[in-house]
Amino acid sequence: MTDATILFREALQSVYGPLDWLPLDDGDIHRFHVPGDKSGTLNGWYCLFTDGIASGAFGSWKTGGTSTWCSREPVDAREAEQVRQRIEQARRQREAERQRRQLKAANLAQRWWRDARRAYPDHPYLVAKGIRSHGLRQRDHDLLIPLYAGGVLVNLQRIAPDGEKRFLFGGRIKGSYSPLGRITPGKPLCICEGWATGATLHESGYTVACAMNAGNLKPVALALRADYPGTEIIVAGDDDRQTEAEGKGNPGRTAAHEAAAVCGGLVTFPEWPADAPLTLSDFNDLAAWRCRHAPA
Repeated sequence: MTDATILFREALQSVYGPLDWLPLDDGDIHRFHVPGDKSGTLNGWYCLFTDGIASGAFGSWKTGGTSTWCSREPVDAREAEQVRQRIEQARRQREAERQRRQLKAANLAQRWWRDARRAYPDHPYLVAKGIRSHGLRQRDHDLLIPLYAGGVLVNLQRIAPDGEKRFLFGGRIKGSYSPLGRITPGKPLCICEGWATGATLHESGYTVACAMNAGNLKPVALALRADYPGTEIIVAGDDDRQTEAEGKGNPGRTAAHEAAAVCGGLVTFPEWPADAPLTLSDFNDLAAWRCRHAPA
């Protein structure tokens, strides 16, 4: 144990919270469990060098971004260059590890998708959401939602009967999407967050790309604009009214407006009846709620 490893752990803890282990200082990429993430996950990564001036880098595969650390300010140009080279080495290792993880997940996704059966139309999640399966497949009790990037199946979202959602470990999410319908000239393309929302929009006649979460709306919008420069894009955003009422902002609206802005598209949100509860946030929520409250 060295002073540098203790200091580096303090830097990690300042971002992620208490850690009950000490970093290894071998200059390799190491994974760790980020406090607060699901049990068993290893979304955190770090790389630490302690020969000469101690330095390193760390981040989270889940949230993205990279933090760098140095035990002290370099005293001359030689030390500064050493630190720069080490941070660059950590970046290359992280990128190689990311690509390896994504390739492994893509291969698994393609195998699972190939071997899976067609989804049962009475799957509890589909019934609860009031939507059809639209070609989804099923592995054991889980629905499989395919995510594509550049026309290649790169990941799957698994949806359990109780609605729990999980992506394949290490799989690509940024810029990937699940399509519903064929993109055709002269017909608008909707981009939304969740697959159930996309299914509701598709059943209303729209071609849809499901980005799966708010943070992926912008990357998907940029990718689709590059692939379809003449297509009208409509971002059908979530309206997180409950978090707004709690003073925490409206991430769904914010992300939708940002995505529409970067692709030169339009943006739309559900139109809520006066008696719609604040827990409803997307187009599927609204459609399912209306169906439950329709006159007998």
